[in-house]
This record gives sequence, C-alpha cells and structure tokens, in this order.
Amino acid sequence: MKSIAVYCGANSGSNELFTQQALLMGRTLAERGQTLVYGGGRVGLMGAVADGALRHGGRVIGVIPDFLADKELAHLGLTELHVVKSMHERKLKMAELAEGFVAMPGGFGTLEELFEVLTWGQLGLHRKPVAVLNVAGYYDHLLRALDHMASEELLRRENRAQLLQDADPAALLDQMARWQPVDVEKWLTPRTT
Repeated sequence: MKSIAVYCGANSGSNELFTQQALLMGRTLAERGQTLVYGGGRVGLMGAVADGALRHGGRVIGVIPDFLADKELAHLGLTELHVVKSMHERKLKMAELAEGFVAMPGGFGTLEELFEVLTWGQLGLHRKPVAVLNVAGYYDHLLRALDHMASEELLRRENRAQLLQDADPAALLDQMARWQPVDVEKWLTPRTT
C-alpha cells in the first residue's frame, strides 16, 4: 500500500494520547514511505497526523471542501492540497487516492467516513483494507456494537471481519498489508427481500 487515508477529529479530544498517537501515525507512515491522505485541516488530530508525517519527510495529500478552507482551517504546508466543492467530493477524492483506510478517534464525521468506506467494501465497490486505530480503547464500544450486529445476523460475520483494529500504528499497518479481501456471496434472499 502506497497511500493510506486517515480519518480523525478536527478537535484534539480530552486525552493527550490521541494527539501523541496521531503524531506517531503520521511519523510511521512517513518512515514506511506511505503517503498520508487526509481531510486537509491544520487543527486537532487532523493537523497532528499531517504534522507527524511532514516532520519526518512524509508525503501528505489533503482534501478539504472550499467552505472549510475559506475559514482558514486548511493546512498550507502539505505536499498537495485539493480544494473541492463539497463533503461528498472530499470523501470520493480521498477514496480514489488511498489504498487503505484508518479511522482514529473522532466524532460524527469520522464515523460517517469510516462507515461509508466499510459499506463500499461490503458492496464490492473497493477491495481495500479498512481499520480503526483503537487508541486508549476509544473504539471498544463500537467494536462490541458491531459484534452484536453480527450475532443478531444483521451484519454478516465476514463483513464484520472486514474492519481491522489495533492500538499500535505500526502493528495496524502491518495487519492492513497482510489483509486479503473476502468475496461474500449475495446476502439478500427472496425470503428476506
């Protein structure tokens, strides 16, 4: 994988470990020669992951909608900055540029981006690894909710297994490099439609 999209908060959150791990994720990508693709902001965890990569000679591509760039939230020290018209364009551009996806701690936007690429993978629209960097157990409750969805048979176990997770950036990227997509047969039957 030559490029990884990282989704994360435009805020730093209450736990200093979130920022430390964002910096480490950026550094790890840079040291591996992998391009960081992210939301283009200079603030919060987004700014930290970009700065972590840039400080270690990494290539960083930001994708930001014009209404956010206009509010002076765009990181101007990136390798490339794409200014797009909408959030939808941003997500599509990031997906086109990335060969894998990682969600770090974040809010609604991070979850929305994560679930969109998971859904696209489930539907066969891409065959790229998707993961969460589970910093300080941030995603423990979400992972349990996904397990519950699978146990209730509203999410296929093969699709649940599509989401990788680890608390260490290097270990997570290693998992993603080894990941192999699984073809899941049609999940709707005449009985259920």
